[in-house]
Order: sequence, then structure tokens, then C-alpha cells
Amino acid sequence: MRKRTAGIAAAAVAVVVAAVALPLFQPWRLFTDKVVDEALPGTAPISTTSSSTTPPTISVERPTAPAARTTPTTTPTTTATATPKATGPKVLLSGTLITHEHTTSGKVAVLALPDGSRILRIENLDTSDGPDLKVWLTDAKVVAGKAGWHVFDDGSYHNLGDLKGNHGNQNYKIPDSVKLENFRSVSIWCDRFNVSFGAATLA
Repeated sequence: MRKRTAGIAAAAVAVVVAAVALPLFQPWRLFTDKVVDEALPGTAPISTTSSSTTPPTISVERPTAPAARTTPTTTPTTTATATPKATGPKVLLSGTLITHEHTTSGKVAVLALPDGSRILRIENLDTSDGPDLKVWLTDAKVVAGKAGWHVFDDGSYHNLGDLKGNHGNQNYKIPDSVKLENFRSVSIWCDRFNVSFGAATLA
């Protein structure tokens, strides 16, 4: 009877532990993927081509004077041509993601868009899924070979938001108040367990 009671108690404890641990650790997310493929903003070309192949000209017709008194002169024609302005994003900083706690690869870049705003662009991202993943700008040095535990949360950082997906190309808006000179790296950060999945030095 005592063995049966002990078995029931152990089973009850196991159920409680599982009920707490599963939502916390979400181990199934190590086997799930989310692909997010966002276009790069500000790359649509602005056409400056006229429908006519002949540039417009302005001609001035003067009255004809008697041939004996004056010699006809030719007025030069001036054609104004518009110089297309650069409309694409400008790269301010860039870097390559390295592996920390989970195998991670991809490229990152801080871009200035034509409208004056800034974004962090992550391209060809390949990392593991996980709970509570964030994209951080940090002031910490990226050290290769580290497992990624507690390496970026001791200094200054700015959270750009939840990681949209663990694969693909993604954009993250950088607020105007953020001073880029205060940050030198990017981390895919698991806020729940204080560990970096992968990181890149910005230069």
C-alpha cells in the first residue's frame, strides 16, 4: 500500500514538474523553424525617363530684319538634363554572425534609408528557434568560442524587438534616439535564459 501511495505521489510530482518545465523551456522549439523573408526597404527605383526619346527644347523665334542691314544670328539651344539621385539604402555598419549557444550564420547591416530612418537588416539568417528570442544592439565585444551565457546582459544594450523568425531576411527599425556610436555588436539573444544564440561585430 505504501509503495502504491509513493508511486502515485511521484507521478503527481512528475506531472507538476512537466506542467511547469514544458512552457518554460519549450524544448519542441529546437525542432521548429519559422522563415521570414522581408524585402529591403527603399530599393524601388524612381524613373526619370520621359515618354519621348527627344529631350525638350525651348526655341525663340525672332522677327526677320532686312538682309542689307543685319546678319541673321543663330540662338544656341540649351537642353537641361536631370541627374538621377541615389535612392538606395546606405550601409553604415555591417558584420557576420558567429555561433554561440546554437549554430548561427548570416549577415547583419545597419542601413540608413532614403527617408532618413535607420534599420538593422539581417540577411540569410540560419539559427535555432527558441523561447523569448530578441534582437539586441550591445556594447559588448563578440568573442568566438564562447557558449554565449551571460556575455551581453552585463553591459549596455538596446532591444530592437522579438526575433521575427530563425531563418530568412528581416528588418528591425532602429529608433532615432539610439546612438550607434554606443554599440558595437548585434546578438540573437534568448532573454528567458540569458544566453546568446549568435552574434556579430559591427564595423
